[in-house]
Amino acid sequence: MTTQTARLCRLLGAAAAVIGSHYLRPSRLLLRHKLILASSGAGLVTLLTFPSVNAASKPNYMAEPISGYDGVKGKDIKARMEHMIMLVQAEFCQALEREEAAGSVDANPKTFKVDRWTRAEGGGGITCVLQDGEVFEKAGVNISVVHGKLPPAAVAQMRARGKQMGEGALPFTALGISSVIHPRNPMIPTIHFNYRYFEVQEPNGQRQWWFGGGTDLTPYYLNENDVRHFHKTLKTACDKHDAKLYPKFKAWCDDYFNVTHRGERRGVGGIFFDDFDEPNQDKAFEFVTSCANAVIPSYLPLVEQHKKDGYGYAERQWQLLRRGRYVEFNLIYDRGTKFGLYTPGARYESILMSLPLTARWEYMHQPEEGSKEAKLTEILKNPKDWV
Repeated sequence: MTTQTARLCRLLGAAAAVIGSHYLRPSRLLLRHKLILASSGAGLVTLLTFPSVNAASKPNYMAEPISGYDGVKGKDIKARMEHMIMLVQAEFCQALEREEAAGSVDANPKTFKVDRWTRAEGGGGITCVLQDGEVFEKAGVNISVVHGKLPPAAVAQMRARGKQMGEGALPFTALGISSVIHPRNPMIPTIHFNYRYFEVQEPNGQRQWWFGGGTDLTPYYLNENDVRHFHKTLKTACDKHDAKLYPKFKAWCDDYFNVTHRGERRGVGGIFFDDFDEPNQDKAFEFVTSCANAVIPSYLPLVEQHKKDGYGYAERQWQLLRRGRYVEFNLIYDRGTKFGLYTPGARYESILMSLPLTARWEYMHQPEEGSKEAKLTEILKNPKDWV
C-alpha cells in the first residue's frame, strides 16, 4: 500500500468515526453506506462504514421526540426547549453508559432501558433508567413534554409561592428534564438535576411563562475538592450570564433542599431557582441551557475518580441510611414530586424514578463523634460557601 493510500485510509477512517459518533448511537445506525479501498497488489486495505444521509439527518436522541422530529425544529420556545432537553438527555445517558462499561467486569455491561410513553390528557415523555449496574445502582434520566388542564391542587400550590393565577382549571404546557443518579460506590456522590419550562394560559387569554431548575450534589463522604469542583463548574455556567446569579441560586438551593424535620440539608447544595423570566425569554433560555450543559463536566470527573475506590460494610450501611434521608425529602417536601402526583394522568413510575433501589432507616441513629460520617453531618447542618 502506498503512503498516499495509507494517509487517505486514516483520514477517511477518522471521518467515519466522527460522523458515526456525532449523529447516531451505534445501536441505532441502521442505514449505512460502505466504501472499500484497495491498492494494487495489496488486496483489501480497509472497510469503512458511514451513516446514510437520511439516518444522519436525525439528531442523536434516545428516542423520537414527543413532538416528533419535525416538532423540535421550530424557532418557538417550546420546540427549542424540547430539542435542548432531548440532547442533554442523550449526552448524559451516553456518558453514564461509558462509565458503566469502563467500570464493569461483565462482558455485557448494563445500559439504559428507554421507555417512550404518552399521556391520554396530552403529551408524554421519555424515561431512561439504568439499574443494577456495577457503577450505577440506579440512574434515571427523564424527559416530560406534557400539556392539558392544571387541576385546582396544582394551581393552589403555585399560588402558595406567590403566583397570580386565575380561577378554574387552566391550560398549561410543561417541558423538562429531570435526573437522579444513585451510584453503587459510597465514595461517589449522588447528583440530581432538573430544568424545566412552564406556561399557563389565563382565562383572559394572556400567557404566563417561566423557567425553573437546578443541579445539586449529595455526597455520602465529604471530599472537599469534589464539592469545590462541582460548585465552581456551576458558578462558571452562571457567571456567563450574570455574576449575581450563582450566589443567589446557591443560597436558594441550600434553603430549598432542607429536610426540616431532621434539621439538615439533603446534600452540599448547588443551584436552584424557580419562576425565572429575566431579562427576557431568549436570555432566560440561554441561561438554562448553560446550566444544563454544565451537568456532565460538574459530575463525571467525580465518577471517574472514585468509581474504583475501596469501601466496606460500614460505608455501605451509612450510604443506605443517607439514602433514607433522600427519600424523606423527595416524598415530603419536593415540589416537583408533588406537582407530578397532582397532575391528571400522572405517570408514577417516572415520577418516582428518583428513589433509590435500596435505602435504610435506623432508630435514633447518631454518627460517632469525630468520624467521617459526623464530618459530613456537620456540613449538612451548617451549609458553607465552596467558591
